[in-house]
Amino acid sequence: MTPDTHEKSPQQVLTDDELRKMDAYWRACNYLSAGMIYLRDNPLLRETLKPEHTKNRLLGHWGSDPGQSFTWVHLNRAIRKYDLNMIYIAGPGHGAPATISNCYLEGTYSEVYPEKSQDEAGMLRLFRAFSFPGQLGSHCTPEVPGSIHEGGELGYSLSHGFGAAFDNPDLIVSVVIGDGEAETGPLATSWHSNKFLNPIRDGAVLPVLHLNGYKIANPTILARITSEELEQLFRGYGWEPVVVEGDEPEPMHRKMAAAVERCVQQIRAIQFEARSTGKPDRPRWPMIILRSPKGWTGPKEVDGHKVENFWRAHQVPVLDVKTNPEHLRLVEKWLRSYRPEELFDEKGSLIPELKAMAPVGDRRMTANPHANGGKLRKALDMPDFRAYAVAPDAPGSKEVSPTATLGKFLRDVMRKNMTNFRLLSPDENASNKLDEVYEASLKTWLAAYKPEDADGTDIAPDGRVMEMLSEHTLEGWLEGYLLTGRHGLFNTYEAFAHIIDSMYNQHAKWLEKSKAEISWRAPVSSLNILISSVVWRQDHNGFSHEDPGFLDVVSNKSAEVARIYLPPDANCLLSVADHCLRSENYVNVIVADKQPHLAYLTMDEAIVHCTKGIGIWDFASNDEGAEPDVVIASAGDVLTAEALAAVAILREHCTDLRIRFVNVVDLYKLQPSTEHPHGLTDRDFDALFTKDKPVIFNFHGYPWLIHKFTYKRTNHGNIHVRGYKEKGNINTPLELAIRNQVDRFNLAIDVLDRVPRLETAGAHAKEWLKGQIIEAIDYAYTEGIDRPQDRDWRWPAK
Repeated sequence: MTPDTHEKSPQQVLTDDELRKMDAYWRACNYLSAGMIYLRDNPLLRETLKPEHTKNRLLGHWGSDPGQSFTWVHLNRAIRKYDLNMIYIAGPGHGAPATISNCYLEGTYSEVYPEKSQDEAGMLRLFRAFSFPGQLGSHCTPEVPGSIHEGGELGYSLSHGFGAAFDNPDLIVSVVIGDGEAETGPLATSWHSNKFLNPIRDGAVLPVLHLNGYKIANPTILARITSEELEQLFRGYGWEPVVVEGDEPEPMHRKMAAAVERCVQQIRAIQFEARSTGKPDRPRWPMIILRSPKGWTGPKEVDGHKVENFWRAHQVPVLDVKTNPEHLRLVEKWLRSYRPEELFDEKGSLIPELKAMAPVGDRRMTANPHANGGKLRKALDMPDFRAYAVAPDAPGSKEVSPTATLGKFLRDVMRKNMTNFRLLSPDENASNKLDEVYEASLKTWLAAYKPEDADGTDIAPDGRVMEMLSEHTLEGWLEGYLLTGRHGLFNTYEAFAHIIDSMYNQHAKWLEKSKAEISWRAPVSSLNILISSVVWRQDHNGFSHEDPGFLDVVSNKSAEVARIYLPPDANCLLSVADHCLRSENYVNVIVADKQPHLAYLTMDEAIVHCTKGIGIWDFASNDEGAEPDVVIASAGDVLTAEALAAVAILREHCTDLRIRFVNVVDLYKLQPSTEHPHGLTDRDFDALFTKDKPVIFNFHGYPWLIHKFTYKRTNHGNIHVRGYKEKGNINTPLELAIRNQVDRFNLAIDVLDRVPRLETAGAHAKEWLKGQIIEAIDYAYTEGIDRPQDRDWRWPAK
C-alpha cells in the first residue's frame, strides 16, 4: 500500500470529539491502575471511601503507568486507523498496571480469565488480585495477555522488540523504554539493532523513550541532559527522534497523535520504498521521545512534599491510608478526579463509546497472536542429521571437529527454513567452526560496506546469521524471536556465557511459569545455547578465557525447564542438536568444543546413547557384567578423551583391574527421579555406578556440580569428581589438564589410590605415572606444545 506522506499539524490530527473520548479512555486506564494499588472494596467509589475499602499492604508502582497508558491509547488510535498489526512491550520495571488496565478495558483479560469480568464484581476481583499473594505480580508476567517481556530485570525491552520484528514484515513492535532502563548497558547497546533490521523482510520497531525524569529515588541521566544533546545522541544512533513534551493533557494528546501518525507514515514510507525497489538501504527509523511527568495526574503533593513529577511518585504516592484520615481523603480525591461515574455504567462496564476506542479481535495488542507466539509456531523443516555422521573405523580412531560437523547440519537447517530460523553469535560463528552456515546465508549487515568486504567478510543486507559483539543484545533478539513463534540457536565462548547469566535466569523463569501455570500460552521453541571454545581448549588465551561456571547457573533451574548436554563426540552432538532444535519450552545448553576430537560412536550408537542420556561404553569397559573394581565416568568431549586415555593406561599396567566406563551426555539424568526423562531411579543409578565401589568422575566443569546432582545417591561418598580447579595460564592442552588434575596420568593415579588391592600392587605403575607428568610438563615448557604421543593419542585397536 502506498503510504500517505501528507503530514498534518497537531491541531489537524485529532477532532475535538476524538480528543474527548481518548482522554476519557486514558482516565479509565489511570483509574484502574490506581485502583489496583489501593482498593479491595468499593471499586467504583459508589460510597465514600473508608479505611476498610483499602488494602492492608499497599504495593505497586504508579510512576510510569499514566505515561504508558497515554502511549497505549494513541497506539490504539493508529491501529484502528491503519489496521496495524502491532504488539506492545513495557520496558519500565513495575509498569504492569498500565498493561493490565488496557488488557482489561480491551476485554482480553476477561476472555482469558472469565472471573475478572467486565463489570463491578470482575473489576473488584482484578483490584484484589493485583500484587496480592499467589495472584498478580507487579511486572508484565507471563500471566498477562499480550506480554512477551516481564521487565523484572531492566535492559532487554528493545532487543526483545527487535527479535519479535525480525522476519515479521507486517508487524510493528512498540517498545516503551523507561528512562531508568535506558541507563543500563544492554539497553544502550540495543539501540544499534537498527543496523540489522531489513525493511524488506522484517517488521518495524517503534521505540518510545518515556522520560518522566526519575528512577526509584534519583533523577535519570537522559532526563537531565539538554534537549539538543539528547536528540543528537539518538540521531547519532541512527534514529529520527520525534519529541512530545508537556504536562497539560489536551495539548499533549494533540502532540502525541501527530507524533504517532508521523512515525507510522515514516515506517510505511521506508517499507514501501525498500519493498518496491528491492533495495534494503539502512533508513533512519523514527522513534518518539515522550517527556511527561512521573506519576502524571496523581497527587501533586503529600504532606508538603512534591510527588507528581518527582521520584516520590515512583511507587505508592500516598501511604498510611488506613490510619491517616487525611491520606485517605487525598486518595479518594485523586481517584474521583478521573470521574469513574462518567466512564463506567451501572453494571461497572466501560461505556460503549469508549469501548469503541479499542481495536477489536486480534488487532488488540493484548490479543495479538504474536504475543502468544506458540500459536504461530511451525515446526522446523529438518534435514536428517544422520546424513552428516562421522564414520569412525573403530572407537577413538579418527579426529574431527564436533562443531564443524554441526556447522554442515546447521547450514542445511538454515536452507530449509529461510524465514523462521536464525543463528546468532558475538563475532564467533567462524571462530566456533560454524562458518559453513554462510553457504546458506551470510551475516546480516545494513551499515556501510567497503570493497574489501567482498573478500571474506561474509556480510549482506539479506543475511540471516546475526553477529554483534554484545551477548546481551543477541540473547535478547533470540528470546524475542522465539517468544513470537520462531526458532534459533545462540553460540558463544564458554567463559563469556556468564554475560547472559541474568537473561538466562529471567527467560527460564518465564518458561517455567508458562509451562506450570498458564495453560493458554502455547509452547514456544526452546532457547538453544551452544557453548564452545571451552575451558580446556583456551590454553592459548589464558586464565581469563577459562571458566565453565555457566553450567552452575543453569543447574539452579529444574529439569522441567533447563537441560545441560555434554556430547562426547561429533555424532552425539548431531543427535543432541537435532533433539534440541525440535524441542519446546526448554533452555537447552549444549557444551561442545570446536577443536578436533576423537569420534567414538557410530551414528546409531550415538542416537541410543544420547536418548538414554547416560550409558556404559562396552568398548572401554572390561568388567563384562561382573562387579567392577572401579567406575570411571566422564562428561564432556575433552574430559572423555582424558578419561579414556587413563583407562587405556590402567588396562596396560593393571591387567586384572575390572573397569566400567560410563559416559554422561544429559547432566540432569544424574538427579534422582522416578519419571522419565528427567533422571535415573536409584536402582538404575546403583546399577550403573555401583553401591560401594569408587567412582572417578572426570567432569567438564567445576567438580561440585556433580556432587550437587548426586548428593542424595547411595554411593555418593565414593564419587570422586575431577574438574576445573581455577588453575590456568598460557598452557598446552595437556599441561592445563595436569594443572587441574583431570589428565590421564592423575586419573590413573587416583584409581590406584582408591582401589584397596592396588595400594601396594600399583606402586610401580604409580611411579611411572608421576614420571610421565614431569616429562609432559617439561616438554611443554621447552617446546611449547605437548608431546607427540600425548597429542596424537588414539584408543588402542584390539
